[in-house]
Amino acid sequence: MSESRVVQAAEGTYLVHGSSTNWVILVEDDSVTLIDGGYPDDADAVEASVREVGYRMRDVEAVLVTHAHVDHIGSLPHLTRKYGIPVHLDRVEVAHAKREYLQQCTPKQIVANAWRPGVLPWAAHVLRAGALKPCAIPSAEPFPREGALDLPGRPVPVPTHGHTSGHSSYHLPERGVLISGDTVITGHPTSRAKGPQMLLPMFHHDGARALQSLDSLEGLRADVLLPGHGPLRTGSLSKALGEARENAARHLR
Repeated sequence: MSESRVVQAAEGTYLVHGSSTNWVILVEDDSVTLIDGGYPDDADAVEASVREVGYRMRDVEAVLVTHAHVDHIGSLPHLTRKYGIPVHLDRVEVAHAKREYLQQCTPKQIVANAWRPGVLPWAAHVLRAGALKPCAIPSAEPFPREGALDLPGRPVPVPTHGHTSGHSSYHLPERGVLISGDTVITGHPTSRAKGPQMLLPMFHHDGARALQSLDSLEGLRADVLLPGHGPLRTGSLSKALGEARENAARHLR
């Protein structure tokens, strides 16, 4: 069983650090929204984190997914089937979650990047976390409506395609929070950079489009950034996006 660490980021908003991926818990009255779910072996940790903030998995109204990589949806086939929880994500990403296709870093790409510090230890870790286990979500559905979703936290999906074809971020305008998934992160085992950054190019399905998607986040009212990897970040969102662009440029030199 992997362990997790729960950090309160804002009122009713919790960032959970799993084995190497984050998920988010939004609470309101007696209901919960879960965003992402870590690796397959994080399932027990997801349940424990929901209990830690005072709720049960049966209180989860829906799971929202940023994107369908195994480190973000790995626990969800088991948990959503066990508790009958609906799963929603960008219409483009639904087929990815159902594993009608797969956009994920390949063994060939890992070997080509093995010279980078941290890549081989990261690869060994993800294998231990269940990265090769099946993780299709046959019940995945598109968002039921445009704009703010009628779920705890009133999350607003923001298309940030590129990391995968249908990657989404989630804006919580009432709470001043942006949940960025893998569009912008603040740390990763394969990176020496600290603070806002993008993942290495090998992780993106379309790196140019992923970089362009940062523009979609400009102007959002948020001073708390909850990434898919790394610690939360507070302060100017525009400044954080600028740092991410600068770090991305270094990877391409």
